[in-house]
This record gives sequence, structure tokens and C-alpha cells, in this order.
Amino acid sequence: MSAPLPGFDVSEKPTTATARVANHDDASVILRGVCVPLASDVGSAFVSDCARNRERIFSDDRIIEKYDITPDAWTAITQNKALRLLVNTECERRMLNGIAAQESAAKIFTEAPEVLGSILRDNHASPRHRIEASKELRATARSGDEKAGADAERIIVTINLGNAPDEKLVFDCGPPKQKQETPDAETDQW
Repeated sequence: MSAPLPGFDVSEKPTTATARVANHDDASVILRGVCVPLASDVGSAFVSDCARNRERIFSDDRIIEKYDITPDAWTAITQNKALRLLVNTECERRMLNGIAAQESAAKIFTEAPEVLGSILRDNHASPRHRIEASKELRATARSGDEKAGADAERIIVTINLGNAPDEKLVFDCGPPKQKQETPDAETDQW
């Protein structure tokens, strides 16, 4: 029998917590004192958050607090080669899908109401700028109102029963039911 290749050891992992911490492989990280495989759901979420950290959407402190990581463990995690490769891949995927730009823009957009509010309150600002700031603030405050009932999303369920085009069931459930508006005491008649 030949000697095992590094990285391809399929023997069982130690079961005690201290052994897991001491002997974890590069495809896992220690979060909250537990060895978490990077391929697991929690590991994938951690990789995504590390990608956000690299894109400066999440801070180091936010990740350390979220996953209860000690500063020394964070230093060790940043040296994990498998994690770095997965984070690079995740960053590239997020960039190509536009998710990174969307989240970055959303983070920056959170500052817009404060800036628009300062323009609106500035008595020395041009009246035109103050009116435009109030319009943008109103649009931001009511961002869910732009969809009309007729243009709402539709729910269509398709069940394929085979390879032929006519072997499928299609259920058009129509647009989702809208919540009834809450009564407004100022505009409703008694």
C-alpha cells in the first residue's frame, strides 16, 4: 500500500473538540469553537460574508462579532489558503452577477436620505434644490408604491411530466393577493 497523498487523507477525523481545533484541515474553519467545513451551509455563509468583507461591505469587527471569533482565531482564519481561494471565487462570482455592485450601492444609498435632508433643511440652498431633495426623499420613503396592481408579479407553476412539450401541467395563479390598505382616519368618511 502506498503512502497517502497530502490533502487526500480520508481517515476519520478526531471527535473531541480540542482535537478538532488542533487538527482541522484547510477546508474548514473554527467558528464559535467548532470546526466548520467550508462546504457546509454555515461555511458557505461564512465565505460569502468574507467576500463582503473583502469588498468593504462588512467590517472585520462585524464578522468577528457575528461568528464569535477571537482576534487570534481571526488572524489564523485569514491565513487559511482554502478559504482565501473560496473567497476569491465568491468575489468573482458576485462581481460577474452584479451582486457586489448592488450591495455596495445599497450601502452607500443609506447615506442619501441624510444628505437630502440636509439640503432640504438648508435655508441658503436654492429652492429648486430643496424641492428636488423633497421629491427624492418622498420617492425613497414610498419605494414600494411604484408597482401597480395590474403590473404585479404573477405566480406560474409548471410541472413537467416528461420530455414532450405537451406533457406538462401549467397553473397560472395570477398576481399575489394584495394586502388591504389600513384605514386612514383623516381621509375616511364615517
